[in-house]
Amino acid sequence: MKNTPFTEKHIALGAKMHEFAGYNMPIEYPTGIIQEHMTVVNGVGVFDVSHMGEFWVKGPKALPFLQQITSNNVEALTIGQAQYSCFPNEQGGIVDDLIVYYYEPEKYLLVVNAANIEKDWNWCVSHNQIGAELQNSSDNTAQLAVQGPKALATLQKLTPIDLSTIPYYHFTHGEFAGVKDVIISNTGYTGAGGFEIYFYPQDAEQIWNAVFEAGAEFGIAPIGLGARDTLRLEMGFCLYGNDLNDTTSPIEAGLGWITKFVDGKNFTNRAELERQKKEGVSRKLVGFEMIDRGIPREHYKLLNTDGEEIGEVTSGTMSPTRKIGIGLGYVKPEYSKTGTDILIDMRGRKLKAVVQKPPFRK
Repeated sequence: MKNTPFTEKHIALGAKMHEFAGYNMPIEYPTGIIQEHMTVVNGVGVFDVSHMGEFWVKGPKALPFLQQITSNNVEALTIGQAQYSCFPNEQGGIVDDLIVYYYEPEKYLLVVNAANIEKDWNWCVSHNQIGAELQNSSDNTAQLAVQGPKALATLQKLTPIDLSTIPYYHFTHGEFAGVKDVIISNTGYTGAGGFEIYFYPQDAEQIWNAVFEAGAEFGIAPIGLGARDTLRLEMGFCLYGNDLNDTTSPIEAGLGWITKFVDGKNFTNRAELERQKKEGVSRKLVGFEMIDRGIPREHYKLLNTDGEEIGEVTSGTMSPTRKIGIGLGYVKPEYSKTGTDILIDMRGRKLKAVVQKPPFRK
């Protein structure tokens, strides 16, 4: 297993460690997932996300390349803006979802999922027919996600940059915690607000120590991958490998808003996705809340009220803030309307649920 620059700190803090995407990662700390979840919702927590992948795309061919390989309209970005997008494949599915950062003229940063770094890199290289400059910096980039309503007050102590002037899905780069040229991004996977910061691994300890010292007055705590999952699920954010994969199209997944059919943007499999948007799809990703008591899990069957199978759970958990079971799953389109009653087959027990549009955390 690979280590991040923070692996030894997680172990010293008593984290339960487990392999994730080839890395030795903290799943939870001794306080437990629910406490970690609520720390982020109410205060500030720190996630080690150094396992994520980072690719630079540079040169005069950078924009044409990204317009061809990603679903969203990269041309609409201004410098300092970030964009959620995906790599469509030739079969109508998704290679990965990612964030595109417009760093400076003819220079973009792609942040991809840790489990897909090699797959995504090979995809980009094999589809780079026009000569964009590609650089895989995944092993030379560390990242912390500092999330929660107290994240701004915590991080503002460490930089002369006025963080309150960075809009959502925008970023800047400059001095942070005495380190030069750190990327500070108003993005995150929790729905609780906060920032993601990118830096070189050699600066990791200095930045970690500074962040925890700055957040001490707000009860800052390290947060593991377990709470990262419950936080994203309460917001209805998709997870690649669960809710998205090589066979799920962005239209089926409710990601039509990142699939832009603008003039001149001939991205991979555009014609098929355009057809799906016009003619409809055979399944749709929906959110649901449990009415009966139970915790939905991946691959549980979704049924209509007559007990007929209509789909499958892709993600599920007990909501720490709502104290009810919540989840995402694909269903036949006629059952996708908010308020539709459904059943979930939990090992033979048919439990009541209702289709609800996320976020589940109000």
